[in-house]
Amino acid sequence: MIPRRPAALVCDMDGLLLDTEQLIRAAMTAELNALGHDFSAARFAELIGEPADANDARLLEWYGGAVDPQALRRAVARRIETDWGKARPLKPGVTALLAGARALGLPLAVATSTGRDAALSHLSHSGIADQFDAIVTRDDVARGKPYPDLFLAAAQRLGVAPPEALALEDSHSGVRAAHAAGVPVIMVPDLLPATAEMAALAVAIASDLHEVAHWLDAAA
Repeated sequence: MIPRRPAALVCDMDGLLLDTEQLIRAAMTAELNALGHDFSAARFAELIGEPADANDARLLEWYGGAVDPQALRRAVARRIETDWGKARPLKPGVTALLAGARALGLPLAVATSTGRDAALSHLSHSGIADQFDAIVTRDDVARGKPYPDLFLAAAQRLGVAPPEALALEDSHSGVRAAHAAGVPVIMVPDLLPATAEMAALAVAIASDLHEVAHWLDAAA
């Protein structure tokens, strides 16, 4: 449950608003397999929620010079666009969450590890970009998740103190980042489970965004 009505809502994008993590995992697995490399779900889990620079470092650690991380990223994007076009599917409950937040007069922000061009494209083609008062991306801060920079910047742009906002996250790195920023966070698990650490850092674990929307209504 949400202990009190927040002054603003800060949402992650991939895996929280947009059902993209499974698309990325499938495309990355296919591309790496085509290059002759194994790629497990456990390895992909280590990439979730972190920015491209951190992911690139992990890929180089795993595959060395046999994989060019930037070329792989372009190939994954092409494969997803071929299958899905420019739009990305919404996670269940997104429409209810955004409508409920707007009805309560809560300012809304996105805080994503994705770069600005891709984030704006995905949100726009999925039909929800205009719902947000601020969109903060990896390009806008010095450090990505699990550092607090994205959430601190989002709170600043919305004009609220971090403890007055509420963050929604699906990844472990995202929960850690919000907590480090002093922003209360609800985890809505996607591909990563809610571990004991996540339960300790988050104010609640929700089954989906429909449940979060219900909690927001109750907190109001």
